[in-house]
Amino acid sequence: MAKPAKTARKPRLTPAEQARIAEIFHRFETLESDPRTELDYASPFTLVVAVALSAQATDVSVNKATARLFEVADTPQKMLALGEEGLKPFISSIGLFNTKAKNVIALSRILVEQYGGEVPLEREKLQALPGVGRKTASVVLNELRVEPAIAVDTHVFRVSHRLGLSTGKTPDAVELELMGKIPEPLLTRAHHWLILHGRYTCVARRPKCEECPVADLCPSRHLFVGR
Repeated sequence: MAKPAKTARKPRLTPAEQARIAEIFHRFETLESDPRTELDYASPFTLVVAVALSAQATDVSVNKATARLFEVADTPQKMLALGEEGLKPFISSIGLFNTKAKNVIALSRILVEQYGGEVPLEREKLQALPGVGRKTASVVLNELRVEPAIAVDTHVFRVSHRLGLSTGKTPDAVELELMGKIPEPLLTRAHHWLILHGRYTCVARRPKCEECPVADLCPSRHLFVGR
């Protein structure tokens, strides 16, 4: 059974901090009003597969693999027919492809046998699927606008700390802080804004502070400017 998520508590923020956080996400919204995953998908099933394959891999590498794969197997039934050995050549360029192939076939079998070939869009049922943990379920539910969620990957973790949105030491702790601090109307899109900001602007080694739309609101800016 999937482990239930802790409930995010609204922290006590000063009016100035509330305004700072609201302004950060207002600027992100101005730049991209409807951010979406960069993974290619055409259905809940192909989204689940793409997100599961993206663990420890880039979206670009996953999209290259799934472009061919989804032409052949874009439903649980077709994926089962392809089989584990038939799936591997399509995803062999992706890290951990042996384990991922096993999981994709296993989850496809469960979807066919237990859910009539449909993806259950409920967190507990999603997280119970092979290869689908809390982060993958959060991405799927958020992307499909079923449930506001923030999947904390390396980009979200880094950006959240640099922007002073979280001091959490684990992804779960960061998730809870973000869910409590970010204005509720923006929660569904916040996940993508933070990922995109970390992927293209607030990069790991040399963040592009001179291009950053929220540099003046960032408490970490002094650590990088002028280096």
